Amino acid sequence: MKYKNILKGKFKIRLNRFIAIVNIDGNDETVHVKNTGRCRELLIPGSRVYLSQSDNPARKTKYDLVAVYKKGLGLVNIDSQAPNQVVKEWLLLQDWDRIIPEYKFENSRFDFYLEKGSRRVFIEVKGCTLEIDGTGYFPDAPTERGTRHLRELARAVSEGFECYVVFVIQMPKVAKVRPNAATDPAFAKALEDAKAAGVNVLCLQCDVKKDELKIRQ
Repeated sequence: MKYKNILKGKFKIRLNRFIAIVNIDGNDETVHVKNTGRCRELLIPGSRVYLSQSDNPARKTKYDLVAVYKKGLGLVNIDSQAPNQVVKEWLLLQDWDRIIPEYKFENSRFDFYLEKGSRRVFIEVKGCTLEIDGTGYFPDAPTERGTRHLRELARAVSEGFECYVVFVIQMPKVAKVRPNAATDPAFAKALEDAKAAGVNVLCLQCDVKKDELKIRQ
């Protein structure tokens, strides 16, 4: 996926989950943070960040904070909407008979439902932005929704579906993702149980640029 109207800025402070102050060309601007996770190791005062400028005059904030430079790692995409978009682009390059986003299954809505011949596939996508010592970890904040999705994927396997949880690694130099048991032990346990039930776990590396995120392999 590509971003338009990219600008560079210097991060100052995060006011809440959705709003931060970034200095752009010497002016402090209120910007929208496109990630509700903690991002504490990324959104550090003085960090170089990249923003996409909106062309919608009705918006309260003119800029979206989409990427940040982390020392020793490189550019990290923090747009929580980007993983689903890049997975959709990746799936469209493959030979599926049907690709349906946001597919309702019992009490959940999975990110993608796929069909190919007799195969019936559910995919749930998770974006990974937390890196510790070269390994990615998910989540960076407790996620009851993510835990529920894992349990329901396991149930879908028992009903004959082929199921995947896909971790999109939104940063360079990281090839694997582990559950962040210290932050969310319930998610870690649900992932272990889901794998035992037959849910497949896929980690997708990405090429990250200030104006682009694309699955590499």
